[in-house]
Amino acid sequence: MTIKKVRKAVFPVAGLGTRFLPATKAMPKEMLTVVDKPLIQYAVEEALEAGIEQIIFVTGRGKGALEDHFDISYELEATMRARGKSLALIDGIRQQPGSPVYVRQQEPLGLGHAVWCAREIVGDEPFAVLLPDELMVGRPNFTAQMVEAYNQVGGNVIGALEVPEEETSKYGIISPGNIDGRLTEVTALVEKPAAGTSPSNLMIPGRYILQPEVMRILDRKETGAGGEIQLTDAMAQLIGQQPFHGFTFNGDRYDCGDKAGFIQANLALALARDDIGPAVRSFAQRLLG
Repeated sequence: MTIKKVRKAVFPVAGLGTRFLPATKAMPKEMLTVVDKPLIQYAVEEALEAGIEQIIFVTGRGKGALEDHFDISYELEATMRARGKSLALIDGIRQQPGSPVYVRQQEPLGLGHAVWCAREIVGDEPFAVLLPDELMVGRPNFTAQMVEAYNQVGGNVIGALEVPEEETSKYGIISPGNIDGRLTEVTALVEKPAAGTSPSNLMIPGRYILQPEVMRILDRKETGAGGEIQLTDAMAQLIGQQPFHGFTFNGDRYDCGDKAGFIQANLALALARDDIGPAVRSFAQRLLG
């Protein structure tokens, strides 16, 4: 079996961010910062560190700030140079390999539709999908762990994360087959199973490595839950046709599409910093008293 290298990653970033209004009225939700770095930058750095060579953003209206973030900022850089300040903090944003490509999702028709919008750029190659709302912290990072697993088994590899049984009804859940360490054979995908009916406690936390055949399925524009074109439905049709595994993440996950998760991410990452961690820890201890 020939296993093609994963060179491209798709970032669906066309969402309106309604759960974070009014903050996201004029600013993309992906530009919300955890400590001092936007969510989208964490996701892009994760992909690049995993060996991804081309970044594909699926955007919508009002995402200009995101595009500007990964572009040259002449005025800012000239001013910093003139004042003798280091450009190290912004150099890494635009001097990485993998110049971004931008495509538009003109209608909010679901995650599957957003991924399908990148079909011409993905072409006939396997590709990764990263949802920036899901902030994953680990060494090596989650995408790097998944790429390593993919290089062993090929096919499709999706992220998996154990959650408490009482929370399984909130997520897409993996129905497991054979288990080999952190690799779990996927026999089916169940979207938000009713309480007490979940086939496992492995949810799908927004990281995917998929074969290009999924685009052919998304081409059919079949709608699912909520009348949207669901990526989960398309992936389910590949099961049994191609190797399909879940890979359990060894690290921490923060759901930054949720306000509580976003605050938790800021606190956890701030506490881990050498420069501000002690001050934040002291404040938290006083606050919790």
